[in-house]
Amino acid sequence: MNQPWMRVIIAAIMEVFWVIGLAHADSFWTWTGTIVALLLSNYLMITAAQVLPAGTVYAVFVGLGTAGTVISEILFFGEPFRWEKILLISLLLIGVIGLKLVTDKQVEEGEKM
Repeated sequence: MNQPWMRVIIAAIMEVFWVIGLAHADSFWTWTGTIVALLLSNYLMITAAQVLPAGTVYAVFVGLGTAGTVISEILFFGEPFRWEKILLISLLLIGVIGLKLVTDKQVEEGEKM
């Protein structure tokens, strides 16, 4: 996996942290960590979008971030587990993976021109 896609994945992981931080931060240090995660997440997403198609980067970023946030809330914060959520997250991740696969082919074809 190349560097721009790694940036998107790390940005999505940071998105999970800042979204959870918005809901659960209650001290100076948790708010500081939330702000750092938010800034890092957006920086990585923006730099990846300078190389990859911006629409695809944003869709993958939001899809992975949403899935990670929902799973984290279930595992760590007592959100009720429902099979419907898991099914819909799986469907979302299938779409995100499909976008990545299609984008890689388009970028490679564009580079050959």
